[in-house]
Order: sequence, then C-alpha cells, then structure tokens
Amino acid sequence: MAGGNFIPAGGGGDNPDEYPGKLTVYVAMTCIMAAMGGLIFGYDIGISGGVTSMDPFLKRFFMSVYQKEALNTSTNQYCKFDSQLLTLFTSSLYVAALFASIVASHVSKKRGRRVTMALGGLFFLIGAVLNAAAIHISMLILGRILLGIGVGFANQSVPIYLSEVAPYKYRGTFNVLFQMAITIGILIANLVNFGTSKISGGWGWRVSLGGAAVPALVILVSSMFLSDSPSSLIDRGKKEEAEQLLKKIRGVDNVNAEFNDLVMASEASKKVERPWNNLLFVRKYRPQLVLSILIPSLQQLTGINVVMFYAPVLFQTLGFKSNASLMSAAITGGVNVGATFISVFCTDKFGRRILFFWGGIFMCIFQTAVAALIGAKFGTTGTATDLPLWFAALVVVCICVFVANFAYSWGPLGWLVPSEISPLEVRSAAQCVTVSMNMFFTFGVAQIFLKMLCGMKFGLFIFFAAFVLIMTVFVYLYVPETKNIPIEEMSQVWREHWYWKKFVADDDAESKPQGKPAKEIV
Repeated sequence: MAGGNFIPAGGGGDNPDEYPGKLTVYVAMTCIMAAMGGLIFGYDIGISGGVTSMDPFLKRFFMSVYQKEALNTSTNQYCKFDSQLLTLFTSSLYVAALFASIVASHVSKKRGRRVTMALGGLFFLIGAVLNAAAIHISMLILGRILLGIGVGFANQSVPIYLSEVAPYKYRGTFNVLFQMAITIGILIANLVNFGTSKISGGWGWRVSLGGAAVPALVILVSSMFLSDSPSSLIDRGKKEEAEQLLKKIRGVDNVNAEFNDLVMASEASKKVERPWNNLLFVRKYRPQLVLSILIPSLQQLTGINVVMFYAPVLFQTLGFKSNASLMSAAITGGVNVGATFISVFCTDKFGRRILFFWGGIFMCIFQTAVAALIGAKFGTTGTATDLPLWFAALVVVCICVFVANFAYSWGPLGWLVPSEISPLEVRSAAQCVTVSMNMFFTFGVAQIFLKMLCGMKFGLFIFFAAFVLIMTVFVYLYVPETKNIPIEEMSQVWREHWYWKKFVADDDAESKPQGKPAKEIV
C-alpha cells in the first residue's frame, strides 16, 4: 500500500484553530512526572513471569508446577507450566484492574486526575508490601488484587491527564511517555529478577515482589507535586485556577482561544447527565465507543503480554536454563525500551496510522517466524534434544524484533489514540472502557495462555499472528489520523472520515436514539 494512503481525509494536521503557546519546561516536567504512572503497570508485567520461573517461589506456592518443571524431565515442554492456580496468580491483578477502572472513572471526573493517580500509587504500595510478606497463596492473591486496583486507577487517569495537559502539537510525544514508563518498568523488573534469582536462601522472590513499592512511591510522590489538568479544573468549577494554570503550561498570556474552547466543552459536558448512556447509545459517539473497545482489545491479542510477562517461562520452555531465560527476558525488555523511543520522536512527526500499520506488518511476519522455529524444533510432541546455540539465538532475535515493532506502534498508540479521541462529556467513560477492555483481554490471555500453549503448541503463535493481520487491516480502514488536532477540535476527524462521518451529526436532535425520549439520554 502506498504511503499516501495514510494521509487522513482532510484532517491530517491543517487545523482551523492554532492555539498560541510553546513547549515549556513546566509542562515537560509535569508530563514526565505524570507518565511515571506507567512504571507500576510495567514493573508488574515484568516481575510476574520472572518470579514464576524461580524454583523457591514455585516450591512454596505452586509445588505441582515445580514438580513438572524441575523434577519430571520427560514432561512435554508445551505443557510443563500448565496450572490454573499459577495463571490465577498472574491474572487476578487484571480482573481487579478492570473493576477498579470503573470506580476510577467516577473519581477522575469528580475529584480530578491527580487524586486518581495518587490513589493508584497508594493501592499499589499496599499490594506490594502484602506480596513481599506473603506466607500463603491467599496473601499472594490478595496482594495481586490490591496491585490491580492501583493499576486500574493509574491507567484510567494518566493517559487522559497527558492528553489534556500536553500542547496538541506534542500530545503524541508526551502521551507515549506513559508507554515508555511501562517498558522501563518491565526492563527494571527483568533486571531485578535476574539479580534476585541469585540470592542464596530462596527468598529473592520477596525482593522482586516487594520492589513494586518503589514505582508505587514514585507515582504517589509525583502526584503530590502535580497540578490538575485545566480541563478537569474547569469541569469542577475552578475556572480562574484553570486559566492561570493554562497560561503557565502554555508559557503565554494569550490563552483565550483555548480556554474558551475548554469552557465551552465543559459546559456542553455538564448538560450530559448520563455520560455512559450517551457513550453507549447516542449515535454520534459510536466512533469513540468502537475504537475504545477494539483498540485495547486488539492490543492484547497481539500476544505481547504473553511474551513480556511469560518471557522467562517461555524461554525456559524452549530449553533455556533458568538464568539464561531471565537474561533473555532482560534483553527483550531492553529492546522494548529502546524501540519505544521511535514512537516518542515519530508519533507527532509522521502520525499514528503509519506506525500502527508498519508495526503490525512486521509483528505478523516475525511472530510467524517464531511459530515456524518452534514448530520445526519441537513439533507437536513438545520434546526436543540438544537445542543448538544458533537456534536459541535466532528465537531470541525474532522475539526481540516482534517486541521492537510492538514498542513503537501498538504499545504506545494503544493508549494514546483512545485517550485523545473523545469529547470531554464522555472522556472519562470512554477511558474507562479502554482500560476495562485492556484489562479484560489481558486477564483472558494470561488465564488461558498456558493451557492454549499446551493444546495449540506452536500454532498458538500463528493464532496471535492472525489477529495482528486482522488489526492491521482494521487500522487501515477505520482508524483516522489524529496528529496535530487539538483535543477539543477532534470532532472534525469524524466528520471527514469515509466511514465514521455517517454517524456524526451536527444537530443534537439527529444524535438521539430512535424511540427514546430525550430525557433518557442526557
């Protein structure tokens, strides 16, 4: 497909309104501090797979898995880690995050983004302490649930905050910092796991799990120094404070145009008494609803979290020794961080769609390559002897290329695009849908991955590659370009899109569902 096909239909960056302002040190530091909320999510993704590959941890909480993994050398490599209790430990966090995001959407709207971030850090801190001190599986699961509540609150508030505070010309760059923090958290967790696995006495897993307290404190402390976003302040009736803040973050006194647009958006949003009803039933919000559901769902169906939080288990399944599997996971984490920089520098320059597209193409190719390599060596029996060094290196390279392409495309853009496409009146509800769908599919994939690996064998990677192909076609057809569009002017994107324009009506009367009285949807 020609690159020209990625130019949006009339809305690729020629804006009717140019808000004055510049990139200030204050807004840069504010966005960096807020983006650190991604550390808690990333650290957990990286730490979970690492501790589940540590023998002392398995012997204490998952003896049946330890016996299959360490004591029974004849066990099918595809099925050696298949344990519903083990996957419950990993995936319980995501169920908690799903429900927490619903509560967090209300807290975010009523109390602001900053308070929501702080609560996320607090819950995550308590969960980290409980996990580090766990003496029974019930303590472990309870700690994971508290971690999940923290993740739900942070993931609900941080992307919206970044989209609202950053200048629209740099919105993509600063929002991608959230994904950058996630990848840094994953890398730190992998390195921590590698180090703690060498601690004699078998208590290194406690250090790994307890280490989650550090990123929790980072977001908790950072939130205390942040101002709220102008949109949130206006929405809560603090117009004078919002105007002064807007002047500060834009670095100019002439913020009338942007401030007036924010006030108008807030006034319009206050007329909407039931934002969830509007998001779900009003026709003009159909594009936001569909993308808020499909983008985070498809993001998880790439199989990326399988690779990231099961990386040590995956590499160990492929015949790597315990230390080698942890080191391979650390290498993967490093690639993840490095490739995210591509998105930081290119999202606002080249646009969202082209990164989505090429990332998807290469992910599909190299995930298929991983399936071919594993299938060639392990076949359908799951047994292989004498895995040569070149084979191990080739598998790691293919996985690293897959991760790199995710890191600059579906990783950051899966959070960025949903956070910037919705008007203020349904923004918190739409972000709640985004987080909930992300957590639901993360939970689902985490819960069934080991069983699917046991049943589908190397075909599992073909399964994920097929979804990557589907979502690449979806982006090409249905995801509009949002580069350089002010967040309060995003409605023009839908009016100009070949498909979504038929759902967008300028007249409010046209946007009401047929057969429903107006009072039921406002």
